[in-house]
Amino acid sequence: MGQINSWKWVPESCDLERVDPDGFLNLMRNKNIGFVGDSLNENFLVSFLCILRVADSGAKKWKRKGAWRGAYFPKFNVTVGYHRAVLLAKYEWQTKQTELAGQNGVKGIYRVDVDIPADDWANIANFYSVLVFNTGHWWGHDKFPKETPLVFFKGGRPIHPPLEVSDGLKVVLQNMVAHIEKAFPKKVLKFWRLQSPRHFHGGDWNQNGSCLFDQPLEEVQLDSWFDPSNNGVNKEARKLNHLIEEALKGTSIRTLDLTHLSEFRADAHPATWLGKKDAVADWGQDCMHWCLPGVPDTWVDILTQLISYNMEMD
Repeated sequence: MGQINSWKWVPESCDLERVDPDGFLNLMRNKNIGFVGDSLNENFLVSFLCILRVADSGAKKWKRKGAWRGAYFPKFNVTVGYHRAVLLAKYEWQTKQTELAGQNGVKGIYRVDVDIPADDWANIANFYSVLVFNTGHWWGHDKFPKETPLVFFKGGRPIHPPLEVSDGLKVVLQNMVAHIEKAFPKKVLKFWRLQSPRHFHGGDWNQNGSCLFDQPLEEVQLDSWFDPSNNGVNKEARKLNHLIEEALKGTSIRTLDLTHLSEFRADAHPATWLGKKDAVADWGQDCMHWCLPGVPDTWVDILTQLISYNMEMD
């Protein structure tokens, strides 16, 4: 762990200082910060809470309907919460009355309503002053194989012709971005975190892919790992980032691009250290989430500087 944390991201032409938890929470007094998305945003949140808790000995766990976890800092009247919504759009399992059920080995479908936000974040527009969104890691055939596919609906009706997963993602991004722009007050500071890169080597997570590295990658190695034109197992981050950036053009949602700095850190994933017996045998190595302390702590430093800058400007 010491070796993992011996590396520091040093950006060009600016200083990246470690966040001052007391100073940041004082700046955020009487305001709330929310994370919406998949487990990588939860990874981000946990880092954030670990860093901030030293500023308030009275910090306590926070739970609200629709929120999976969070913390309340009573000294500053600040809540930091997480809402799990892996596709952002509402989706549900259906086994009956679906035109695909029983065809070609289809057991049922996951219905995705592209124009309806998931219940977990549908009613949070007036609670948060800052929000960080993400989606992407669940948009693949490994999560939704042909036996249990995603089927996309709009206005309560199936979209015809049916959409492939990548086209469904585009439509969901368009609709969720439009919802955020319409439903959330203009004063809310909104970020969209771009993809967190995976570091599977020798195969994907279910093909004995591993990440038992003790050094970061060199810059000359990055394209061979992540450039979509190479069709490697880690191509999703850059590929999906392009779709997300297109969907955000002309909106008030700020891009939080943490991809490039994280691409170097093949050494910073849990890999085989998963904390549960037989976890590796069942799920393979974890080369997607991050050890803590670790890379997400740098994400926190960047996010808090951006929040502070925007708050001070207002």
